[in-house]
Amino acid sequence: MEEWSRSAAPFIVLMKNLSNKEMTSWIFLAPVLFIHLLVVAIPSLSSLALCFTDWNGFGKINFVGFENFLELFDDRVFKKAVTHNLIWTGLFLTVPIALALLAAFLLTGVKRFQMFYRFVFFFPYILASIVNCLIWKYLFHPIHGLAAFFKDIGWESLATSPLTTKETSLYAVAFVDGWHFWGFLVVIYITAMYQVDESLYEAADIEGASKWQTFRYVTFPSIRPMFLFSFLIIIIWSVPAFDYVYILTSGGPAYSSEVVANFMYFEAFRNMNVGYASAVGALMFVYVFTILGFFWTLRKLGWEI
Repeated sequence: MEEWSRSAAPFIVLMKNLSNKEMTSWIFLAPVLFIHLLVVAIPSLSSLALCFTDWNGFGKINFVGFENFLELFDDRVFKKAVTHNLIWTGLFLTVPIALALLAAFLLTGVKRFQMFYRFVFFFPYILASIVNCLIWKYLFHPIHGLAAFFKDIGWESLATSPLTTKETSLYAVAFVDGWHFWGFLVVIYITAMYQVDESLYEAADIEGASKWQTFRYVTFPSIRPMFLFSFLIIIIWSVPAFDYVYILTSGGPAYSSEVVANFMYFEAFRNMNVGYASAVGALMFVYVFTILGFFWTLRKLGWEI
């Protein structure tokens, strides 16, 4: 009994130092932390361990060191998937952001039915991925969709599905995902714009600033923290991009729309190369960690992020 008291002493001291409010917070957080530990933390650590093996999901686990990583750097499909991820990130850091900034700035000048317009922009974002994909899969159908319409009016060059053409498949999937995503950016940008001090706009009007000058010198500097935050989340969310690619093209045709997460999925669950897929996941983790470290450094240097 005395030994148990000694071992439990630090825990008892900690419990005494916690206030009732803190104890209540930890009690309510405990189930969430347990689920996170069970569903996220433990599988993630297991995946990091498996990346040094050639395990196929069953049977004996064999340690192979860095062999999976060396094989990845020679894998033509993996290198193509990485390139597509970089293109994907570049697309989402330009077109959706530019359109969202423009739409949000224009909406700040709308006085009537603004909530309706916000809902219209945001509506695709609240739809399930499968619903969005099925809508556009039908629109891109070579027989029943827009291709048939273009063929009827004589535009033969457009009478094909962009999802089935190697040159356009990746951009078609990115377009569908961007159509779903940009409304989210509109809402967060317009929310940030409404926090801008009205006196700054009044001063700009007195000085005779145009709408572009007002946006450049007043609006954008004021919403820069939110803009940089959206920049960060887009970079991070672009790494595990999977659902739209898988539903619309499954990475085809001929790997023309293959991305890293899709490559990892097929290696793990189709080819049963769990260790190899875990190596891909480890590289994705390192990439995201590096990006977060970069933005953390900027924050330490005084950037408002």
